[in-house]
This record gives sequence, C-alpha cells and structure tokens, in this order.
Amino acid sequence: MEKFDLSRRLAAEALGTGILVTTVVGSGIMAETLTKDVALALLCNTLPTGAILVVLITMLGPISGAHFNPAVTLVFAGKRELPATEAAFYVVAQVAGGIAGTLAAHLMFGLPLLELSTKVRTGGPQWFAEAVAAFGLVATILAGIRFQRNAVPWLVGLYITAAYWFTASTSFANPAVAIARSLTNTFAGIRPTDLPGFILAELCGALVGMLLMNWLLGRGEARGPVPIAETSR
Repeated sequence: MEKFDLSRRLAAEALGTGILVTTVVGSGIMAETLTKDVALALLCNTLPTGAILVVLITMLGPISGAHFNPAVTLVFAGKRELPATEAAFYVVAQVAGGIAGTLAAHLMFGLPLLELSTKVRTGGPQWFAEAVAAFGLVATILAGIRFQRNAVPWLVGLYITAAYWFTASTSFANPAVAIARSLTNTFAGIRPTDLPGFILAELCGALVGMLLMNWLLGRGEARGPVPIAETSR
C-alpha cells in the first residue's frame, strides 16, 4: 500500500471533512427549503450523508485513512497506529476542513458565511445517543477493517444512514462535524453552548468502542469460526 507524506494526508483529511460537512449542511438547507415535513427533511439529510461517506472513504481512504473525525483519529492514536503528533495535526485539519465545509454550503445557498446556531440539542438522552452513535461507528470501523476492509466505505455509510434514525441525536458521532454545525443556523445546526456535552459523549463512546472491540477482535488462544474470506491491506 502506497505511503503518502503527512502534508498530503492532512490535505485529504481537511478535504474529506469539508465535503462531508458541506453535504450535511447543504442537504439540510435544501431539505428545509423544499419541505416543511420534518421527517421527510431528515430523510433528505440522511441519504446524501450516507452516500457521500461511501464516496469520500473510497477516494481518500488510501491516502489518509479517511478518518474525517477526531474521535476516530484518537482511537487509532490509542491503538498506537498513528503517532500522537500526527494525530493532533489530523484533528486540526478535520476541524478546519469542517468549518470550511459550512462556509461552502452557506455560499452556495446565499446565506451569511457564519451564523451561530440557535437549535437546542442538549440533555441526558441526547448525550447518551451521541455516545451510542460514536460507539457503533468505531465498532463498525474496527470490525470492518479486521474482516472486510474493502467494504468499510459501505459499512460506514450504511451505519451512519441507519444511526440518523435510531439515535435521538441524529448521530453526529463526530466532534469536528459538531463544531462545524454550530456555525450554521439551519436544519443541521447545534447551539455552540451544547457542543461540550456532545463532544464529551462522542469521545467517551469512541473510547468504549475501542476497548470493547480490542477485546472482542483480539487474537486469543481459543479458536473461533474461520472467516470465509479475509481481505488484505
């Protein structure tokens, strides 16, 4: 597998997170413009998000790993698969790319460049939902890498598509995306004051997901079912 230098990997992380946020915010604005039905608007927000994740991970995964998410980056740093210094740069690139994605969506729809959200998203159920969303995302990624690496883009896209609907928070599961969404007062927004609870819940969920999957996927002495096929790097 080709190894890309850090500058190219950071550019891929910024670009991927930016396009992801542009899709989340832009599709939310479009949905809000075309319908007053909240359920239909959420569906219109869900499908483009899941679809773009498949595209972005397929395109940029070979360059940077396609984290696009500080929680995912911290998991790989915790697994000693990414040096701490590089992980810090990844997070900065993701947050910057996400903010640029909000700007791009606003420019396309003729909105003010930055507009602090007033949408309330807070409370125990919302925080727990974000922990569950991040836990499931990390579990999906780690198990996918272990058993069906080539399917990871689809697994992640489908997981997020589903999690939009089975979590009370609509599954942000991503601190960089949450920060970017605090800068848009549209369908996808979140109040800046609600960010700390979301981000903490996402990081906790990702950590629990990493710990459980490290144990679950660990190669112990006990012999289990033999996979039908195992993809290589």
